[in-house]
Amino acid sequence: MKMLLVPALGLAVLLIYLYIERRALRRTLNKIPLRVCVTGTRGKSTVTRLIAAALREAGYRVLAKTTGSKPVVIFPDGSEKEIERAGKPTILEQKRIVRLAGKVRADAFVVEMMSIRPEVMAVESRKLLRPRLLAITNVRLDHLDDMGRTKDEIAASLAAAIPFQGTVFVPEEEFYPVFQKTAEERGARIAKIPQLAGAPASPEFPDNIRLALAMTEILNIPRETALRGMAKARPDFGGLRVWKARPEPLKDDWYLASAFAANEPESTKKALALIRERYPLFPRRMIALLNLREDRGDRTAQWLEALQTGFFDAFDELVFIGDHAQALARKKFSGPSSTMKISAWPSRRPDKIMDRIFAAEGESRGVVGLGNMGGLGGELVDYWARIGAPL
Repeated sequence: MKMLLVPALGLAVLLIYLYIERRALRRTLNKIPLRVCVTGTRGKSTVTRLIAAALREAGYRVLAKTTGSKPVVIFPDGSEKEIERAGKPTILEQKRIVRLAGKVRADAFVVEMMSIRPEVMAVESRKLLRPRLLAITNVRLDHLDDMGRTKDEIAASLAAAIPFQGTVFVPEEEFYPVFQKTAEERGARIAKIPQLAGAPASPEFPDNIRLALAMTEILNIPRETALRGMAKARPDFGGLRVWKARPEPLKDDWYLASAFAANEPESTKKALALIRERYPLFPRRMIALLNLREDRGDRTAQWLEALQTGFFDAFDELVFIGDHAQALARKKFSGPSSTMKISAWPSRRPDKIMDRIFAAEGESRGVVGLGNMGGLGGELVDYWARIGAPL
């Protein structure tokens, strides 16, 4: 009997602790009148930053958190601190953010959601964060093993984040019937954001600004105020970034662009179009550095399919780098473009990779980083920021 009593007592203590913790979390959430969450496939970190910056400009005391290429807390004064993690990321991290928002007396928080699996996303949204406003940035083919193999399936996974009695913002071209169905079941309202001509000139993707503006508009923040705040937002580490560099002993300028965080071909195509639009001096002769991660085999398969369907035709050369480069170095590839050179470099050092490119080419080119920000992608971004001047 005593042997049964000890574990039963332990379970009772645990349940009481969880109950008390849940009540404390809810009390803290109730003290934060404006709670905004951002989910979707691409652009979450940037949209989070844009909304938070607009709220700060409008006078809100806002705490924000991004979890993209680098997890960061953004404090009410706009200062930032990278989150240090002892192990793998978990949605329980969001509880600490809620407590921090309460500690700094924030009257608003803007949080990028972390989860991918729909059952976890439901817990993160409805139990941990309880947003009043939710933004769904887009639906793209990524995280296929966790979210689904089609866009309809991925949309259904994202719909798990829709809160009870909240308002959900979705670009009209990214709207799926499952969003409306789920919103009706939870008493939420869907706001479909129309495509508008004449987006403000900005290095950001117009769709990100459009979505952030729609969310600030419902809060009665003047457009001029919101845009002024967004212009002050610090770019996300994983956002589209371009540098100009002239490494010794070369005599010509080289251009370096990070589109690593776009991850999959559809989003990357939009990133390449934005480079052409925003940076007209970017050379037409380009080299693609495709960084492949060992734990993202589904993305590698997408990129190999893209190679066969002509995605890289605008490039003079494609170089596989990262975790799968060693295996791909032993394969023979041929894309639709017979003039494009394809190779794989197992090197893990950004300086060695770039020295090899500069030594082989000599004359000015554009180098575009694609595929994955993790690992070698992030290291290349850091290296490019050291050797180049941002544009």
